[in-house]
Amino acid sequence: MMASPLKSMLATLLLLAIALPDCKAKSKPSLLGKQAIHHAIGRQANHIELHKRHKPKFQPGPWMKAHATFYEGGSGTYGGACNYKDVAGEGYGMNTAALSSVLFKNGQTCGACYEIKCADSPQWCKLGQSSLFVTATDHCPPNPSLPNDNGGWCNIPREHFDIAKPVFSQLAEYKAGIIPIHYRRVPCKKQGGIRFTILGNPWFYQVIVWNVEGAGDIVSVQVKGDDKLKWTQMERDWGATWKTSSILLGESLSFRVRASDKRYSTSWHVTPKNWEFGQTYEGKNFN
Repeated sequence: MMASPLKSMLATLLLLAIALPDCKAKSKPSLLGKQAIHHAIGRQANHIELHKRHKPKFQPGPWMKAHATFYEGGSGTYGGACNYKDVAGEGYGMNTAALSSVLFKNGQTCGACYEIKCADSPQWCKLGQSSLFVTATDHCPPNPSLPNDNGGWCNIPREHFDIAKPVFSQLAEYKAGIIPIHYRRVPCKKQGGIRFTILGNPWFYQVIVWNVEGAGDIVSVQVKGDDKLKWTQMERDWGATWKTSSILLGESLSFRVRASDKRYSTSWHVTPKNWEFGQTYEGKNFN
């Protein structure tokens, strides 16, 4: 494969930079020559950086097979293992599901969105019904005391969705109990920016990250203050909650989140200096 003109020029300039200082018959490289080398390298580096930052938007994944059941609950409980406090108030509605361990991945999938269709069960599937779109907000724990095909629906290695009862009926009759489904990951659509709810105390801080567009699930959160606090990596506490013992009080906070599709979103100065525990602040969402 032929090298691009830019790479050829860069290679030539680098060779000149190495060879010229050892040349006794000629004078030292001029400042103009050094600047040319610097700018050529800079252009190449900028090209690489831009390529990293401008990743494509999250796209629907392939269709997969699984099963689904339903479970009782309410707006304050369907957020369960992801620590969403009020799924209705936070914009998720009742279109939520608890995922088996294989899909839940110890909370890493919290916030991910799925399209689900009832399949291969004409006795129970509601004919003519469109797909059901749900957000992963809870964990369906395994039950090793029951066999995988008779009650242990969420046992490893089963891929299973325990859907909130109010919306399960959009797919099938309740008396079906368990139904085969086809599912796939889809982009999450949200209103407004990413929300950051700050909890804890002056010595220990928790931040719940929610209302995330695009991939929906977050794999990294960093926080930065406007004074002493530099960019600091937070740790996942559980579900959508992240923690740090670095002192955040008294600083205007910025957050940088990375989604599972490796895209970043940086929200600058989300909070005022006098932010308070228990409050929610809005940042920048993924475009």
